Amino acid sequence: MDYVLKTNSLCKQYKNFKALSGLTMNVPKGSIYGFVGRNGAGKTTLIRIICGLQMPTEGSFEIFGVKNDAPDITKSRSRMGAVIETPSLYPEMTAEDNLKYQYRLLGMPDYKGIPELLELVGLANTGKKKVKNFSLGMRQRLGIAIALCGDQDLLMLDEPINGLDPQGIIEVRELLLKLNREKNITIVISSHILDELAKLATHYGFIDSGRIVREMSAEELEDACRKSLRVTVTDTVALAGVLDEMGAEYTITDDTSAEIYARPNISELVFALSKEDCQLVSCSEREETLEGFFISLVGGEKHE
Repeated sequence: MDYVLKTNSLCKQYKNFKALSGLTMNVPKGSIYGFVGRNGAGKTTLIRIICGLQMPTEGSFEIFGVKNDAPDITKSRSRMGAVIETPSLYPEMTAEDNLKYQYRLLGMPDYKGIPELLELVGLANTGKKKVKNFSLGMRQRLGIAIALCGDQDLLMLDEPINGLDPQGIIEVRELLLKLNREKNITIVISSHILDELAKLATHYGFIDSGRIVREMSAEELEDACRKSLRVTVTDTVALAGVLDEMGAEYTITDDTSAEIYARPNISELVFALSKEDCQLVSCSEREETLEGFFISLVGGEKHE
């Protein structure tokens, strides 16, 4: 698999506090990578290090295959845009003038790409309206447009939907999906809002106490969180035989219980088990929520 961003045992120490503790992650090319963790888990610290705003204490990382201590790491970073915490905007200027200013900072020769960029983020009709009069969602989309100046291939976003109203969340979500699907931009989103992230992400990295505790694809997460029927029986060997006959997918969890990933007719199941001299002791529907899965990974004793 081709990765646009990789970190290897990355550490960041602030006096007596370790913000990152051997963090290793792999972001596939073309993915929307959900970087999930509590507030204070190290998400923003990692993004700041990748963007060159801070230096790691130990470990290394690669952007587009270029290591962080290589002479051409700046060139690799030029292919990356970022919005860290809140967008840096000039409130007395229009959206177009904000983009023009960013173009000048980057030394870009002309402004011909600005109309297309404004159209892309849904701000083409804002005209002379000053940014100070924009909604939070509009400001976030303008911040993303500024991060995209220069035709970037990688976008790093730190809590991009924090504080947005439902309409703003929808607008930002649709924009990110559009950038990923139509422009093939790889996007890393740090967030603790799992339900919203689940509508976007193709891959996940779960972070706790400055380290990645698990990486997985959206399909793997869906399997981990899917609905099942949890049953307790007197004989799991007999249960397995009956379920095989029914063509049902299942997992035997211990000597007396199993998870059935289907909706069998309970009466038929009881009847089939009774013929095998097996009793159904109990059954209950189970569905792991994203929040429940996250807590099972990192533990529930800490608070944000």
